[in-house]
Amino acid sequence: MRLLALLFLALFFASCEKKPSFNRNAHLNGQIINPSSKYVSLYQQNKLLDTIPLDEKGKFSYVFDSLDLGLIQFEHLPERQMMVLEAGDSISLRANMSDFDASLVFSGTGSAKNNFLTNILLDLDNERNFLANKYVLNSSAFRTLIDSLFLEKKKKWQAFSNQKKFSPLVITITEATYTYPYINRLERFTLIRGKAAVKNDSNYFTFRKPVDFNSKALTFYEPYITYLMSYLSVEALNENESFNKKKKTTAYNLKRLGLIDENIQDEKLRNSLSRSVAYEELLNFENHELHDDFIASFNGINTNADDREEVLNFHYALLKMKKGQQLPIVQLETHKNTLIPSNFAFSGQKTVLYFWSQTQMNHFKRTQERVKNYQEKYPDYRFVGISIQPYNDMVREYQDIMQINVDDQYALVNFESASSAWVITHLNKAIVLDENGNLINGFDNFASKTFLSEIEK
Repeated sequence: MRLLALLFLALFFASCEKKPSFNRNAHLNGQIINPSSKYVSLYQQNKLLDTIPLDEKGKFSYVFDSLDLGLIQFEHLPERQMMVLEAGDSISLRANMSDFDASLVFSGTGSAKNNFLTNILLDLDNERNFLANKYVLNSSAFRTLIDSLFLEKKKKWQAFSNQKKFSPLVITITEATYTYPYINRLERFTLIRGKAAVKNDSNYFTFRKPVDFNSKALTFYEPYITYLMSYLSVEALNENESFNKKKKTTAYNLKRLGLIDENIQDEKLRNSLSRSVAYEELLNFENHELHDDFIASFNGINTNADDREEVLNFHYALLKMKKGQQLPIVQLETHKNTLIPSNFAFSGQKTVLYFWSQTQMNHFKRTQERVKNYQEKYPDYRFVGISIQPYNDMVREYQDIMQINVDDQYALVNFESASSAWVITHLNKAIVLDENGNLINGFDNFASKTFLSEIEK
């Protein structure tokens, strides 16, 4: 009886012990140096998860539950970065917005995989200038060059993946990070040179053999989507057709939608690709009269109600930026930190709006050089710079030192709403207004050799 009593007590106390539990959450915190806005945003599968305010030191913190893990997009406008978060991760990131890509670094549990992604993407970006003039090579020489760069990154990936046992998701994403950008360059060679350039190279397209055209893990991963878009573009071309000419036609983009319908079975991937094609088609502004028919075809393939609404809203926003329309009103911030609606800021003189980012000051310097040249060439126009981020003391000081006319400088108060209203898709965008604030051209290119030339004829 005594033995049984002791055994009962032992079992009782054992059952009362707190058993260790596996942490299903993931923690993300960080610090943004020289922030360009007051928030960071987190996205998954193109959907906003949350917007997190920065404190006075530029720091933030966030906890994900187990339902929100996987590929996460971190955004501090105008910069974005994909990350992989898994259960038990506790990651800190640090970035300086004066050079986001070069300064971004992760630390803590789960940081190794994200540092690998960042470093590979930085390597790929640094190779762009080197490869820019290599598309003149013949197909065999170009393929050999890309293969050598690919093998170099593969060795880095093998060294990384052998460090410890990573999850299948991490293996898939990190391998895709270097694989798809390189085979995308091989597809791009065909788009640039034409199918005739690879006509006699029977081995050229062998790089397609291992491609998974229905990867669920990569459905929302940019390198994968970018590759598939290039693949669809190549397949939609006939042998003697020019990509630069065909991509501007609605018929070509309808053909790409048809290829998605024929070749892509995964529903989310079909939706993601058709959404991308829709944006490319709608940005062909001269095809406005065909866009209603295109959207009807898009709706026949894309099953996501949010995508459909988004594309339709984008279509309506483009219509509001047509010649003769009044420029949609957005809130602007002056150099003195006062607010002014855009319809009061631009009137009484023909005006050119150009855009710049506080995180890309080299671009701003080049833009200012263009402004001086354009002012001499087109003295009847007022040239107004628009920062896509709210003003800060650093920018005010810089503009004072550079003796920039601050009366011709404004900042967007809310980039999200303003970029939607004015359809700001790149920094070289320019908007040309008449003296009444009506649109002359809502989609000019400030860096183009033909800037304003068509208008001034």
